[in-house]
Amino acid sequence: MADERIRVAMLHDPDADGLGDYLAHLVRALDEAGVRVEPVPVGPGGLTAGSRAAREVRRLHPDLVHVQLPSTAYRLPGLLPGLLPRATPLVTTLHADGDHDGHRAGRLATALRHLTDRLTPGSAAVVVTDPRIDVPGAAPVHIPVAPPVADQPGAATQGRRMRARLGLPEGAPLLAFLGPAGPEGGLGHLVRALPELRRAHPDLRLLVIGGGTVGDPADEPAALARRYAVADAVTVTGPVGPDRLSAALHAADVVVLPAVAGVGATSGELLTALAHGVPTAVTVPDGGDGEPHRAGAVAVIRQRADSAAIVAAVGRLLADPVLRRRLAERGRAFVAAYTWPRVAAAHLELYRRTLGRAGG
Repeated sequence: MADERIRVAMLHDPDADGLGDYLAHLVRALDEAGVRVEPVPVGPGGLTAGSRAAREVRRLHPDLVHVQLPSTAYRLPGLLPGLLPRATPLVTTLHADGDHDGHRAGRLATALRHLTDRLTPGSAAVVVTDPRIDVPGAAPVHIPVAPPVADQPGAATQGRRMRARLGLPEGAPLLAFLGPAGPEGGLGHLVRALPELRRAHPDLRLLVIGGGTVGDPADEPAALARRYAVADAVTVTGPVGPDRLSAALHAADVVVLPAVAGVGATSGELLTALAHGVPTAVTVPDGGDGEPHRAGAVAVIRQRADSAAIVAAVGRLLADPVLRRRLAERGRAFVAAYTWPRVAAAHLELYRRTLGRAGG
């Protein structure tokens, strides 16, 4: 019997930050949903790279082409519709990079405008992962992301062992930070808040999960800790895999995500923290991505780029175990709707509509 699964050529930028995990999860979930996906990397090289990808698409002869590229890669996508087989429907997913303010806001807006102007007119359907993305002349389908890292088996036990290895006294609060190590993640503001938080909680520690290199050495986590005289209270894990990340979240009492652009439901870090049942304090984004805040699933840091606001929000959490339990429960309930099977099912429905196939 012939394979009747929908066959999709998934064009993607292999070097795009933040998309690798998303695509790996999506491809796996789509395969489990009965969609056959063939990833087609589109590297740098302009017309040459686009032509190479188009040749691979023709060789694969898929039912549908799905382009997954970041907002900053608009020059290449603009060439794609003219290079791909005209009879093959094109679906485009627009990904924002999460930085919606500060120095990069104008560049992001320009990139998204070019991407939508050049690529979406040739697309049979447009998907957005962020409801704040505007697509003039189109009615995009919003398909949310899901947690990049699920709660791993045995992670709770490993989390207790991690606290012991950190030398935490019994009952000492452990904060956790995960996200961009550069200024956009707000880590500097969190580290600046530690001396004040330690006045009420002398044994408080901060675990920076990840903490990769950044452009300015002064913004490295260890440098920030030395600058604010809290080097003894800050531990940087370095790169971690899913098991260790999950253990670190179980070790933490509170996760703090003070990104200067705000944190919403498009944040993989937030969804991962909520999926682990960790009470989480976040800054509020502009626009329409405030679902976790409206659902009462997070504690709100009232001002962005403000260490005093971090002290107020985190201090309240540390002082109120009932509030922490309530946020843990609401966070898990909120994130239950954000699963990879649901993401895959939404894609499958869109593919079927695009191809004119009945469901089932």
